[in-house]
Parts: sequence; C-alpha cells; structure tokens
Amino acid sequence: MSENTSLETAPSQTIGPFFHYALFEEDLSELVAPDRPDAIRVEGKIFDGAGAVVPDAMVEIWQANPAGRYRHPEDDRDEVPLDENFLGFGRVPTDENGGFSFVTVKPGVVPGPDGVSQAPHILVSIFARGVLKRLATRIYFPDEDEANEHDPVLASIEDPEQRSTLVARSEDGAFRFDIRLQGEKETVFFDV
Repeated sequence: MSENTSLETAPSQTIGPFFHYALFEEDLSELVAPDRPDAIRVEGKIFDGAGAVVPDAMVEIWQANPAGRYRHPEDDRDEVPLDENFLGFGRVPTDENGGFSFVTVKPGVVPGPDGVSQAPHILVSIFARGVLKRLATRIYFPDEDEANEHDPVLASIEDPEQRSTLVARSEDGAFRFDIRLQGEKETVFFDV
C-alpha cells in the first residue's frame, strides 16, 4: 500500500442471508424425538414489516424441561429434576415460505425475579437480514391462562393486543407462533 492511499471506514453491515450456508450442518429442530409421549410441535412463519415472509432468517429457542429446570450450570436447584437427555436448545433456518418448526416438550414453571413464578414459556431469538442485533421474544402457551395472567413479564405489557403477540395458538395439533418483525401486530421484542 502506498503512502498516498487513504483508508476509509466501511459502511456498517447487517446480518446477511448466509444462515442457510453457514450454520445448519446439524439439524437442531428436534429437541426430543417426535414419538416421545409429551412431545409438542411449535411452528410458525416470520413476516417482515410489509407482510412478506422472510425466507432466510434463523430462529433459536432455549427453554426449561417439563419440570421447570434449565440445563445450565446456573440452574443448580437439586429439588427440580434435570433431564440429561434434554438440551433445551434448538436452531432452525426459515424455509422459502418463512416457516420454522421445532419438536420439543412443554416447559414447566420457572422461577423469576423476586421469587415470582414465570408461566411456562420458550425463549426465542431471531436473526435476519437488516437486523443488527438478535431480536428476543418469548412464546407462551394458550392453555396456561392462570399462569400467564400472573407472569411478571406478560404483566409488564399493558396493552392486551401487544401481550397477545406472545401467546401461541393451538392449530392442527401444534402450537402456532407467527413472528412479525415490524408493522401491524408486530411481535413484542425485549431489550436484553
């Protein structure tokens, strides 16, 4: 490089549509075997602000087991059983129709801040083009009305319409959870 060459800063980059090529050598869509008696399917689509599907995003989930314990060193509660065969983590790309699907188990109640119990939920991260940081949200279950009503995170969302964006719906034997990145009925995302 000559002395007369000046270096300029490059424009910031957003996460690109490379997930299908770089991160999916291993199928992490089945956290449990589909024939496990307590297996559930969680599925949905990701939509952008214009309502178009996002075919090149990545969805990650992290959750507790059915007893409410995470497979993580910080969850050292001996009184809550740990399932050594359940990692609690999954990752999938969206398909050409913006769809994603996981086979997992319904998580149990977990402790929250100040000892208040949190309703069964799945933590979700979304990575997509145009998104500089992951988007974090949660999936709650429609058959947990009482627990959902007392969940401190759901209770922190005052608008019932916004709160409803975090509750999956039962559809064709699965839990349906569509994610809207912007616009009308945008999914609630958390600053974590």
